[in-house]
Amino acid sequence: MEKFKAEREELNRLVMRYAGREVKRFFNVDADVYRDGALPAKVKELLGLVSSLVLRCDDCVTYHLTRCREEGVTDPELEEALAVGLVVGGSVTMPHFRRAFRAWEELKSDDGT
Repeated sequence: MEKFKAEREELNRLVMRYAGREVKRFFNVDADVYRDGALPAKVKELLGLVSSLVLRCDDCVTYHLTRCREEGVTDPELEEALAVGLVVGGSVTMPHFRRAFRAWEELKSDDGT
């Protein structure tokens, strides 16, 4: 997980060196949409996680799992959200579903729980 976080930060710095107005605006919209609003940030991160699972984007799943952990998502909340993604996405999401739980376990061990 630490390797993932470090690589993501490094690649984001690289992108921003080249980024024009449109890319910077996209990054800002992406950050803004997950802030507390009518829905709490925790719920929005779970929505991002489920969407990422259905789209089968392991990097996105890992990122949203990290944010879910930071937002205080519990094991039962995670399991229910991922179950929705599994039902919506079908069996083709199973490899990503499995990796999501492995990443969650790593996040939990990183913070000592």
